[in-house]
Parts: sequence; C-alpha cells; structure tokens
Amino acid sequence: MPSLHFSSRRPTARRHAGSALPVIVVALAIVGLVGWRLAGRAEAETALRERTTALALPVVSVIAPKAATGADEFTLPGNVRAWDEAPIHARTSGYLKRWLVDIGTPVKAGELLAEIDAPEVDQQLRQAEADLATAEANAKIAAGTAERYRTLLASRSVAPQEAEDRFGEATARAAAANSARANVQRLREIAGFKRVLAPFAGTVTARNAETGALISAGAGEPLFRIASTRKLRVYVQVPESLAGGIKVGQTADVLVAGAAHTGWPARIASTATAIAPGSRTLLTQLDLDNASGAVLPGAFAEVRFKLPARPDVLRLPTNALLFRADGLNVAVVDAQERIALRQVVAGRDFGKEIEIVAGLAPTDRVVLNPSDSAANGVAVRVAVPADAPADAAKGAAK
Repeated sequence: MPSLHFSSRRPTARRHAGSALPVIVVALAIVGLVGWRLAGRAEAETALRERTTALALPVVSVIAPKAATGADEFTLPGNVRAWDEAPIHARTSGYLKRWLVDIGTPVKAGELLAEIDAPEVDQQLRQAEADLATAEANAKIAAGTAERYRTLLASRSVAPQEAEDRFGEATARAAAANSARANVQRLREIAGFKRVLAPFAGTVTARNAETGALISAGAGEPLFRIASTRKLRVYVQVPESLAGGIKVGQTADVLVAGAAHTGWPARIASTATAIAPGSRTLLTQLDLDNASGAVLPGAFAEVRFKLPARPDVLRLPTNALLFRADGLNVAVVDAQERIALRQVVAGRDFGKEIEIVAGLAPTDRVVLNPSDSAANGVAVRVAVPADAPADAAKGAAK
C-alpha cells in the first residue's frame, strides 16, 4: 500500500495561510489609519496656514452707499429788503418851506411830501421867459425880412449875396428862439421840483428835512426815504455745494428773529445764475408777501429750504473719503476681497455726510476710515459687524 505522507502535508499549509490573513488585515488597517492621520494633519496644517494668512490681512469695515430719502432741508441766513426803496433828494436849491409827512406815514405815488422856497430859481425863470420873448420877436422880424428878400430876389431887384445874408440871419434868429424856449422849459421843470413828490406808494422810513433848512440840489442827506413794504425781497447767499438744487419757482420758509410765526412762505424769484468768485456763493432772491406788515425790511432772517431728494445721488459718511492728487477717491472691496480705488464726484456737503453724484454704485462695499496708504489690489479681510447673523460671522471667520 502506498504511503499517506504526501496527503498529510496540505492541511498544514492551509492552516498557515489562514493564520496570516488577520495579520495582513491588521497591517492594512494600521497603514490606512496612519495615512488618514497624515492626510488629516496635512489638511489641518493647510487650513491653519490659510487661517493665519487670513488673520494677517488688514481688517476693514465696509458700508453700502445709501440713497437719499425724503426732502433735503437746510437753513441759510438772509437779508430782508423792501420791494422798492429810494432816498428822496431835492432837485432844486432853496429853503425848506414845509414838510408834510413824518416817519411811518404811508404815502401814495405822487403825494406831496414837502415844499421848497427857491426865489433864485423863480427869478431865473422870469429872466428866461423875458429872453424868450425877445428871441421870438427877433426871429419874427428876421423871418419877415427874409420873406421880402425872397420876393425881391425873384424879380432880380436885390443881389443874391444880400438875399442869402437875410436868409441866414432868419435861420440864426429862429435857432436862438428855440434855445431860449428850451431854457425856459428847463427852468420850469426845476421850479416844479420845489414840490417834493413821492415816486411810488410806500411808507416813509426816514425824514431828514427841517423847516427853514438850506437845501442844495442833489447834495447832502436825502430829505426822505420811502420803502414799499407790502411785498419784500429776501436775499440769500447759497453755497456753491448747494446751488445745484436751487430752482426758480421753489418755495422756502422765512423766519425772523423775535417773531412768533413759524415761517412765512416765500418763492424763489431769480438767481444771479453765476457763482461769486470771492464767496463761492449763488445770490438768490425770494419774493415774500407782506400784506400784513409783520416782517420789517432790513431785518435779518433765516431761510429754510426744502429741496426734493435726488434718487440718482448716493450718500457716504465723510470718513470714507480719500483725498488724492487726482481728486476725491473712495476705497471699495471687490469680489476677490481686494481694494479697488474709485474716483468719485462729490455733490452737496451735509457735514457728517456728503453726496456722491458719480463714480459709485449702490451695491459697492465702501471702506470706512481707509488708510492713506490704501492701494489697488491689496488683499483685505472684511470685519463682521457685531449685530451680524451667526452664519455670516462663521463665514467671515473661515
């Protein structure tokens, strides 16, 4: 019988192979665990480096530009002036005969204010009238002589030269009469100025005339001053930054010191249409109805303007601006979290805020208190406000 040794060795090999399998599995597990730990460590180191780099970036606070809402209000000082105001001077010299109105007296156009006694003017007028009569008589004689010589010249009874002399003399006499007539008219007008009349309806605001005082035509203090106060003009110097919103026809409220009224409505009637180089302001005139007489001309007033908001204009805090050599700039954080400088055009200045009329979009993230060294392309980290949602804070921290 054959030996059975050969067949008895196979079960032993199977037993060795079966006992090695757990070892291999354990080894593979150990290798996998080590690899996983190494990969996790590498990932953690990468995240740590990214976080360290992020924390090393400059931190900036951003704000979104806001659109103007509601009406813009601002108050400016103004000067109240009478609608018509004029000093009344004498147009003829003499002595004040009498005055008929005093300060505060309402007068009508053409009303007699005072009378002046001017004997010298009266004497000059009488002399001029006598000179006129003489000139007219001489002109009449010369005209008759010229007409006779014209008849004689037609019949060749006189020499042409002699006739021409008579014609010339008639013309000269007529011119002299016209001159005398004009002088009489001039003196009559001067004599008419002995009656001082009101040029327009108003109120006498000053009287410097005294009975018997020597009056010189057009010299010295005015006899009276008259102001029309039923309608007033209010003048305001509007700063250049606000001048763009001033339009003819807009309304404003006029407030006068010491008056209990909350404001009298006035209308913008006109502007100078030019900025004054010295003050950089726009002279603006408003018309104020003063039928009640509550507002006095010459008073200091405060004018409160209400201008409609401009929807196309944005507003920024003044601490978001950068003043550079190329003009006004702001620093904006772009989608790649980098600084982008924008050149902007400023509008009105409200103190803490300023209008931006060009160069900025409502969706831009504008840096507050930007560094003077801010430059294009600089990476930054945006600070999360304290009241931001938790998800936003976590996102910013990553």
